[in-house]
Amino acid sequence: MLRTLDIRDMLIIDRLELAFRPGLNVLTGETGAGKSILLDCLGFVLGWRGRADLVRSGAAQGEVVAAFELAPDHPARALLIEAGLDVGDELVLRRVNAADGRKTAWINDRRVSGDLLRSLSVHLVELHGQRDDGGLLNPRGHRRLLDAFAGLDGDAGPLAETRAAWRALAAAEAALRNAEEALAADRGEEDFLRHAVAELDALAPQPGEEAALDASRRAMQAADRIREDVARAQAALSPDGAEGRMADAARWLEGAAARSGEGAAGEALEAALSALSRALIELGEAQSGVEACAAALDFDPGALEATEERLFALRAMARKHSVAPDDLGALAETLRSRLAALDGGARDIDALRAAVARARDGHAAAAAALTGARRAAAAQLDVAMAAELPPLRLERAVFATRIDAADAGPEGSDAVVFEVATNPGTPAGPLDRIASGGELSRFLLALKVCLMRGSGSRTLIFDEIDRGIGGATADAVGRRLAALAEGGQVLVVTHAPQVAARGAHHWRVEKAVRGGVTLSRVVALDRDARIEEIARMLAGEAVTDAAREAAGALLAG
Repeated sequence: MLRTLDIRDMLIIDRLELAFRPGLNVLTGETGAGKSILLDCLGFVLGWRGRADLVRSGAAQGEVVAAFELAPDHPARALLIEAGLDVGDELVLRRVNAADGRKTAWINDRRVSGDLLRSLSVHLVELHGQRDDGGLLNPRGHRRLLDAFAGLDGDAGPLAETRAAWRALAAAEAALRNAEEALAADRGEEDFLRHAVAELDALAPQPGEEAALDASRRAMQAADRIREDVARAQAALSPDGAEGRMADAARWLEGAAARSGEGAAGEALEAALSALSRALIELGEAQSGVEACAAALDFDPGALEATEERLFALRAMARKHSVAPDDLGALAETLRSRLAALDGGARDIDALRAAVARARDGHAAAAAALTGARRAAAAQLDVAMAAELPPLRLERAVFATRIDAADAGPEGSDAVVFEVATNPGTPAGPLDRIASGGELSRFLLALKVCLMRGSGSRTLIFDEIDRGIGGATADAVGRRLAALAEGGQVLVVTHAPQVAARGAHHWRVEKAVRGGVTLSRVVALDRDARIEEIARMLAGEAVTDAAREAAGALLAG
């Protein structure tokens, strides 16, 4: 519910504070007094797109502040929470328009965008005029209105089930589309996949193999470089080398010692023989070490070639596929899986197509149930409208809700159009082609009365929907507006005294010239002032006692 509207320096308003109340709030005044300006200012703070030149001449900026009271279950709360804003029982919107056109908005003192204001306004205010292009006259909105009347717009029921079925169908179709695209892409690479898998299978790379081959290759290359020197050393120490010469020396010294006897020469030879014996022992150990080394360095020359070929093959394959040699095995598995998917792709596609068919059948069934619920609701709405039209002096008119087949979608497979026949015997047709301006206003009002369920959370604003009617018809409109305002809030801008008399709260919009500047102001009217205002609306400029008496009768009635 709209509690207050505070306007500063907007158009011809310098400062204005309005405190609205529950029930039917009526705004009256002469043409041009500024009633539409109030709606422009309210639309501005709600983020609606409208006229650009809103700042009062000579002012640096204009400002509008609107305060709303939110019920505990008000749908605006969810939007505020989603936007990360504090939520309380009061919602304050503030928007400033600088003279250079820049606009800045706040919600509960938090800076916000105009888009958020517009999204929020859907849950706060509903504006209707004589040419209600956004609602009654727009067939695209008729289905939504019918669903609201039937209570189908909740989180459960046929409409929610149809939406869920549509999401399931969309997901199934996306899965099929992705699988078909992937299969088509793999078909284009089939030759490559088969050749690559065959190459990798033939190579059979193993984890860590490249490092092991590289170490073995380095060892064999090093052995090849020192093997010749070791062989020379082995030859030098062999019986044909140092060992033989030392053995000969020992044999010759032993003979000499035997011939020398026990003299000084014999003792010297014994020492030499002892040293030579030790040298032969050390030489034997050296020979053993050299032979062991030679044995270790002994390898098949072809092994080095084979190792190098294997190593180079691994590295060439890794470069070809732009992976590390150790990742070739994983690559082979990946390519093998793609090849298997390619081979089994047709079976997968068939399964996905079957899933799409099941999802489409599920959506069709849900949409059919929704169509049935809508047709039942359409019959109820037509009956309700038939009861509302006579009091609005449309007793000869017939309202009908037509439901035709439409393309399937998340909202089902129905096209809903409200049609009317305003005179007996004339064919029914769309509202905007058949009904006149005044009739449209009354059809709109009757429809809003029928759709009162769920409207209590929003402030309903009717901008001169009583234009072109008067007398008993205007009185009937006023009564319906008062009924519509019960338990909620309705603001109506009117020129009809019969409508004004039904208001629970009455304001007069008037213009005045102060200091050579024309300004608009709004005055709250008590009962006596209401009588004067309604009398003016009845009589015109010259208010007579008869007009005052008639005004009093309207207020009493």
